[in-house]
Amino acid sequence: MKTFEKKDHRIIWGDAIEVLTHEIPVSSVDLIFADPPYNIGKNFNGRKDRWPSDEAYLLWCYQWLDLCIAKLKPNGSIYVMTSTQQMPYFDIFLRDRVNILSRIVWEYDSSGVQARKYFGSLYEPILFCVKDKDNYTFNVGDILVEARTGATRKLIDYRKPTPTMYNTKKVPGNAWYIPRVRYRMDEYENHPTQKPKALLERIIKASSNKGDYVLDPFSGTFTTSYVAKMLMRRSIGIEIEEEYVKIGLRRLEIQDMYKGEVLHRELKTYEKQNEPDQQQLALFKE
Repeated sequence: MKTFEKKDHRIIWGDAIEVLTHEIPVSSVDLIFADPPYNIGKNFNGRKDRWPSDEAYLLWCYQWLDLCIAKLKPNGSIYVMTSTQQMPYFDIFLRDRVNILSRIVWEYDSSGVQARKYFGSLYEPILFCVKDKDNYTFNVGDILVEARTGATRKLIDYRKPTPTMYNTKKVPGNAWYIPRVRYRMDEYENHPTQKPKALLERIIKASSNKGDYVLDPFSGTFTTSYVAKMLMRRSIGIEIEEEYVKIGLRRLEIQDMYKGEVLHRELKTYEKQNEPDQQQLALFKE
């Protein structure tokens, strides 16, 4: 376990459960975004995302979920992602511990190998949860989007006591279309499951305020910390892979050198090392 820190931003190189247990105080974090490995066989710099069984994966997840909840302030929020297959178990586990306010669908465009024997997934689920449903941060004015239906057509809302035009802005619903991060995009980093800045911007703007602590226990490319810094929040990012820690050090401008190496953005594809495993591939074949 090793810590790198500059001003209001801390990177901890270590196992998420160990770091959450020993390094993060109870009731100290305002917002958590948790995007763990999904147990689907992705290759994270040589570390295979595969547990011996679904039961083993879920037991691991329940450990860090309980720890995350303990680290949240009483008015804190947590957004949690996992695969479509595992999310029902997360939902059942969390509904007895926190208040689930929204079940969000992050929809995106298709890429890679496509299913041929079933309907392939074009989304990932996100749970938005709070400790206290009567006391939590939700900055409506910071996340408004264009209201395309009535406003675009300049329709009048006659349901109101005084008929008025429909609002031009609205709070986003729970279906979010945000493109995935592609190779050679400006924000692309060398990681197989990078989340887009736009996704984190909406979450951080909605559920935290300037100066709040934002925690990501599976930081990957450190997009959560990067966006938190951009939005004038404080951040804590936990990551177990040294190569990804180096990404965080560079993106957060904590260090520009690491072990004598100049930190710079890598442009590599993951096509070969992230091919579906044989069990998955069999489902795709005709």
